[in-house]
Amino acid sequence: MTESLLLTSTPIQTYSQSQALTNASGFFFEINARLFLVTSRHVLIDEPTNHAPDRIEIELHTDPVNLAESIGFSIPLYKSGKSIWRQGSDSAGEIDVAVVEIERDRLPEKSVYSAFTPNHLLESYNEIHVGSSMLIVGFPLGFHDSLHHLPIVRHAVNASSLEFRFKGSGYFLTDALTHRGTSGAAVVIRSKKNTDGLPWTLLGIHSARLDMGNRETDLDEALGLNCTWFADILLTLTK
Repeated sequence: MTESLLLTSTPIQTYSQSQALTNASGFFFEINARLFLVTSRHVLIDEPTNHAPDRIEIELHTDPVNLAESIGFSIPLYKSGKSIWRQGSDSAGEIDVAVVEIERDRLPEKSVYSAFTPNHLLESYNEIHVGSSMLIVGFPLGFHDSLHHLPIVRHAVNASSLEFRFKGSGYFLTDALTHRGTSGAAVVIRSKKNTDGLPWTLLGIHSARLDMGNRETDLDEALGLNCTWFADILLTLTK
């Protein structure tokens, strides 16, 4: 059996009818016996780029021993003309996080996955100091272990204090090498508690790279910083 952390995450392929659009990352969150897929809001809809898929497809393992066995699982994004995902906002505007509830009775009988729960959320953000080592679990550019259908893990450190919301918005900064396709990935730190066999604390949801609009591309390197939305928004979105 592989590490439970790797089974929390799944690749997301967005579709408009039968046309494949984009790749992204997502992970599972369970609360009160309900199961949700978490990703970035802009994976499901992004008005500035006219990105408007009508369904997504994730990948599920079906054999706990042979991880090469998997199946695609399609999730429609609209029902009766209305979007089924949940999104939120704070005083600074919209939050780039969305959740989609997964109907358990539609899952393959032998689905193999791990899910974060409220017990995996941080109790106090002053526990994490600036420069702490953390991991981003996802599928950059769609790259992953395509034989065993597992994500890869990138190293990151928090580049801003978790005690404060950066510029008043609901995210903090990470310093990490990231790519397209990582949107929606879980950002985690090792936990001292072996919570539900998943000894990790869920800190946030990776959203996007952050850059300076006035950067002179010929002279200045990209900042290499990323926005990570605080994971406590999940408690609101899954009520």
